[in-house]
Amino acid sequence: MQPGDLSIILPEILLSVFAMLALVGGAYGGQDRLAQAILWATGAFMVALALWIGVQGAGTARAFGGMFVDDAFARFAKVTILMSAAIVLLMSEGYMARRGLLRFEYPLLVALAAVGMMVMVSAGDLIALYMGLELQSLALYVVASLRRDSVRSTEAGLKYFVLGALSSGLLLYGASLVYGFTGTTEFAGIIEAAQGETSVGLLFGLSFIAAGLAFKVSAAPFHMWTPDVYEGSPTPITAFFATAPKMAAMALFARVVHDAFGGIVSDWQQILAVLSVASMFLGAVAAIGQTNIKRLMAYSSIAHMGFALMGLAAGTAQGVESMLIYMAIYVTMNLGTFAFILSMERDGSPVVDINSLSMYSRRDPTRALAMLILLFSLAGVPPLVGFFGKYAVLLAAVDANMAWLAVAGVIASVIGAFYYLRIVYLMYFGAGENDLDTGGSPILWGVLVASAAIMVFGVINLFGIEGPAAAAAATLVN
Repeated sequence: MQPGDLSIILPEILLSVFAMLALVGGAYGGQDRLAQAILWATGAFMVALALWIGVQGAGTARAFGGMFVDDAFARFAKVTILMSAAIVLLMSEGYMARRGLLRFEYPLLVALAAVGMMVMVSAGDLIALYMGLELQSLALYVVASLRRDSVRSTEAGLKYFVLGALSSGLLLYGASLVYGFTGTTEFAGIIEAAQGETSVGLLFGLSFIAAGLAFKVSAAPFHMWTPDVYEGSPTPITAFFATAPKMAAMALFARVVHDAFGGIVSDWQQILAVLSVASMFLGAVAAIGQTNIKRLMAYSSIAHMGFALMGLAAGTAQGVESMLIYMAIYVTMNLGTFAFILSMERDGSPVVDINSLSMYSRRDPTRALAMLILLFSLAGVPPLVGFFGKYAVLLAAVDANMAWLAVAGVIASVIGAFYYLRIVYLMYFGAGENDLDTGGSPILWGVLVASAAIMVFGVINLFGIEGPAAAAAATLVN
């Protein structure tokens, strides 16, 4: 270990130490009596850490012999991860408290999952990659089954654990093949060994690693856990699954294919293109028949990961930039959408049936308008920001001579627009009379309105992310 290594991983150390100190404080301070204070403190600490990373970071630094990389790409992903995790925590406070789920362990598990994600996006070695991935996954297995008295929540946690273990096995087998054929686990060594003509064994290793990572981003055909886990988990946990872990896994995917296999772009391009097409169409078609809004958002997530993978499949710096822009927009849209879903209650009980939104615009016109904007943005309707996210990945695919993939994306986007517009139709022209509760948490209202406002006014400069995304992509793709 070099003297400066600890300073390079200081954000991860600080968040880990905070989580451990809060754990001790919660255990000795009356447990759940401090849960609310710990939740707010964790959210505030994450926001402060994200701002510090965004302001202080510059250049590229490597720690522990290249196993950990701190560069513009990692910092972009970390800021997005920490900010989205903090917002989800603050959004969830009222929901969890009313249902007896606000235990002091909850924000700490989210914080430890965030530490794993931060390690993932900075991984410069297959071993560091796996350490970060498992730290994230172990925390997420627990939060998925946080509602211990619910069969569905327990089932969600168990399904995620079993299928997550399978994906980890695939990834580890791929990593062992890569190590066997290159003689190293470092990305810098792998990219040197994988130049020009590659062996069949190395390609098999790459394929297994891609399969393991595809599970983490819920790309088809490795999506099977997503609808059940989204539906069974408590809604704030579903909101977390739909935001920060997706950004982390997609950033890790980009890190692996470019840092370790950047010399054989044509080989992994085909894999990502197939995953992209399968995800876009499965997500678009399967969501049409859904009546549970959380399951619908699960299939929506699968489709959106297909579009993000399209940008990555381009294999260029422009493709990585478009993927980062798309993911930042996707996370923002999902935060607002889940703020709306969390406010869907009837007599204080959560409601997830889409038909319950019938004529919602009469009961709460402000929320209905904000949700309309978010749904149009998710569908990619111009001139909202969601359109420019899709346009960026489609343009990257066309510029990389993959016009067929862009055409497939346009067709899938048109199909997917149906189920978003169906919710808008119900809210404004539905047959029944709406009886959902009005009012609700000011935090949820604020996140919903702010997210919708960003979708409208962000078209001016994509709310400032274009420059950082371009710098991050240039760092990754030399």
